[in-house]
Amino acid sequence: MAEGKPQPIVIKKVKKVVAGGHGAAWKIAYADFVTAMMAFFLLMWLLGSSTKAQLQGIAKYFQQPLKVALEGGPGAGSATSVLNGGGTDLTRTVGQVRNGATPGQTVKPNATTTVVVRAEQIDRANLEALKRALDQQIRVNPQLSAFRNQLLIDITRDGLRIQVVDSDKRPMFGLGGATLQSYAQTIFKDIAPTLNSLPNDISITGHTDALNYQNQGKGYSNYNLSSDRANAVRQVLVQSGLDESKVLRVVGMGSAAPFDAKNPNSPLNRRVSILVLTKDAAARILKEQGAEQTASTAPQANAKLSSVPGAGVASGAAAAVPAAVTPPALHIGPPPLNPGGAVQTAPKP
Repeated sequence: MAEGKPQPIVIKKVKKVVAGGHGAAWKIAYADFVTAMMAFFLLMWLLGSSTKAQLQGIAKYFQQPLKVALEGGPGAGSATSVLNGGGTDLTRTVGQVRNGATPGQTVKPNATTTVVVRAEQIDRANLEALKRALDQQIRVNPQLSAFRNQLLIDITRDGLRIQVVDSDKRPMFGLGGATLQSYAQTIFKDIAPTLNSLPNDISITGHTDALNYQNQGKGYSNYNLSSDRANAVRQVLVQSGLDESKVLRVVGMGSAAPFDAKNPNSPLNRRVSILVLTKDAAARILKEQGAEQTASTAPQANAKLSSVPGAGVASGAAAAVPAAVTPPALHIGPPPLNPGGAVQTAPKP
């Protein structure tokens, strides 16, 4: 290179070009992917920890998403009843039947529940004492012991039931009539004071056999006859010492509820049933009839065991309540099934 000769200066410029795939857009895509994965695993966890009933409730929501808006209620899993239930189970078969209780969970009774249960136990103990008193009265009273096979006494869910059934040779009423025979009046006259020893209300129901009148039910029928017979028993009971205000209802059922269903014309089907109602049953009857619950039928917190003659139960709140609230049904003497085999076949006049 010759000295003193100027050399050209070369300036190299590098232009940087930013590629489209190397910006910050990948971060947005990655964040969306992570969010989707988190939602997926959260969904899988919820499906694994949910019960079958909860899954059914969720499925029903997607089947009828507008059910709550159209019908009302707390959720799509609630029933169509006006009184909605509760509970963690969204199906009506479990959640609303349990009414808030979870399987395996012990619900602590509150003060009101304890009082109601106590009153029901005392009421049941009084009915059991009354049953023992009637049983003893039948044994020691010769007039009642003669009708032992026609007296059926048991305790039902609604109270103490006393059924006086007909006998083929000794009916309570005349054929097609509602006048009590003298020996039948003796039964109701003797038990009336014992029934009056409890404040419980009483229901009287009359029944007939399946023999019908010849007017084909267009005139005086078995319903009229059974009602008249039940009312005739009521009159005898009231005249013999039963407080009339305790008679809650007098019902005639005709032949709709036979005692011996296999033999509709059996004399056992001609009977009168006296039911000494529990407080709960009396209140339920009044409620079904649209009547307000009275003080005599409402369970009282200070309910006491009534003193029943011959029952051996002392009065007072300190009296013991039996552990068995619902004793098994007990009959006083089995009734003769179709005694003599004779069946009345002549139609009622």
